[in-house]
Amino acid sequence: MNDSVLVAPSLSTAQTEDTFEFQSYGETEHSRSYLGSDVTKDNLVELVSAYYSVPELIQYFEEHPQYKKITLQFPDELVLDSSIVVQLMQQELVKAEDETSQSFNTIDTDEVLHNEKSCGNCSGCDCSSKIDKTETKRKVWILADTSYSSCCVDEVASEHVKGDIVVHFGDACMNAVQKLPVVYSLGRPVLDLDLVVSQFKLKYAAKDQKICLMADAPHSMHMKSIYDILHDKEGYKNVVYSDINQDMLQSDTHIVGYNNAVEHDERLRKCVTCGNRNIYAEVDVSELNEYDLFHVTIPKDPHLLYLTTKFQSVTLYDPSSGMLNEGPFPSMMKRYKFMHMARTAGTIGILVNTLSLRNTKETMNKLTKLLKENGKKHYLFVVGKPNVAKLANFEPIDIWCILGCGQGGIVLDQYNEFYKPIITPYELLMALSDEVTWTGQWITDFKSIINQIENEVNDSDDMEQDILSSGTECRSDEDEAPEFNAVTGKYVSTSRPLRQIARLEIETPVEEVRASDSTELVKQFSQTVAIRNTVSTSAAFLQTRHWTGLGSDYKDDEDGEEDGATVEEGTAGVARSYQFDELNKKT
Repeated sequence: MNDSVLVAPSLSTAQTEDTFEFQSYGETEHSRSYLGSDVTKDNLVELVSAYYSVPELIQYFEEHPQYKKITLQFPDELVLDSSIVVQLMQQELVKAEDETSQSFNTIDTDEVLHNEKSCGNCSGCDCSSKIDKTETKRKVWILADTSYSSCCVDEVASEHVKGDIVVHFGDACMNAVQKLPVVYSLGRPVLDLDLVVSQFKLKYAAKDQKICLMADAPHSMHMKSIYDILHDKEGYKNVVYSDINQDMLQSDTHIVGYNNAVEHDERLRKCVTCGNRNIYAEVDVSELNEYDLFHVTIPKDPHLLYLTTKFQSVTLYDPSSGMLNEGPFPSMMKRYKFMHMARTAGTIGILVNTLSLRNTKETMNKLTKLLKENGKKHYLFVVGKPNVAKLANFEPIDIWCILGCGQGGIVLDQYNEFYKPIITPYELLMALSDEVTWTGQWITDFKSIINQIENEVNDSDDMEQDILSSGTECRSDEDEAPEFNAVTGKYVSTSRPLRQIARLEIETPVEEVRASDSTELVKQFSQTVAIRNTVSTSAAFLQTRHWTGLGSDYKDDEDGEEDGATVEEGTAGVARSYQFDELNKKT
């Protein structure tokens, strides 16, 4: 008998052990430049604890025992620290919880035993609920994948685990959220102040220039120190600096590990508010457009575009490389082009890119009402983080209007990757106006947009009242001026598809349409793209497609019978060996 081991026949293609192995990483150490250059395995936990102000965070939860389910939101670049932060929090919270439970149980048990109305904590008694230890235990979850912008609080992900509070780590936009209380841990990044000052002096040689210092939320803690060096030691008397606008915070919002340095300096006062930043200086700051901006860190494109509309010029300092960046930056000319394209767009896709920010629903309702009044069709889309592939599935949309955070939730499409333009609610509001008077502002705050929409509606209502009171007849749709695309110069007839059509011409009689057994929408209406006396953009788009649905590709023969597709035999076999592969091998 042969002693060789019998091997079962292979049922698939040849595969080695490496085929099913996950990608392995040779290096286990990660770069943490924000912690400084002296990071080692021995002091990593200590540095992470100090960076995120974990002791102050634990103290906050000890003072607020009502928060049982805690969710921690980390951006992608900081999620590597999440396990250390969770471990530190759980150790301290459990320790404090055990101490509280022991003292609580001792006091509560004595009260129950000496209470004449109680049964001494017997089984089945309501008194036993007073010393239930399970009710005091806390749970911590990590929200590593945010639904939308990482700078925004992700209430949706927190509600999946029924969280009581969200702890947001890293850079934040500070926008108000809908429901949950929030604790911000911005971080305390290390910054080489001498290198920043030297790069500043190379860029700005004249010491009488008006310059504003600004940074993202974590690096804002260094702006006061840089201001003191430049103003007091280097002689830049017209320099001002910005700090976090804590007036934006709600009553149930708290920041750990951050102190406003202005409170300890009586020379400085708040001059101007610029979004989520307050500008502080010793002198009066009248207009920000007279100042040059020196921004530490590289902001995201939406926020960078907003800053370019506020300041005379913008210079960026990259802490990772220590180099300056002076452009090119996002341009308002492209926004102006997209706004003009929206004026003749018939179908608007409202892309919801946030579900947590306050006033999102109200802004959505105001926009849809305004679009209906202007005779344009709209559709609402919630697709998570938008990308080219997702939006390409909705080809009938002429232009997209995105509702998102002004700091990182707006898609600017600098490289023309998307098939259709993407605009903001403010740009859409400008496009729906009769006269375009864009002063160069770029507004992303929902509250300001709502106020502008209400003003627009009130002005149109007042105009209608004036026309009715004067007795002048309103122009009909037949008398409306023709509309042309400002970009292509072509005439556009479907820019307002919801307007009523005074005259509708149909070549095929209605009786013949009803008697016909054809299933083709376009054939029934004989090239007509109107339904219920309004223009149907869906029918118009259907006419432009080569394939218009099942049955539309049938051809009628001479006898009037429909000739369908010829039935053919398909591919046979399994993936390892199809039939045509076997035949090819034999030949």
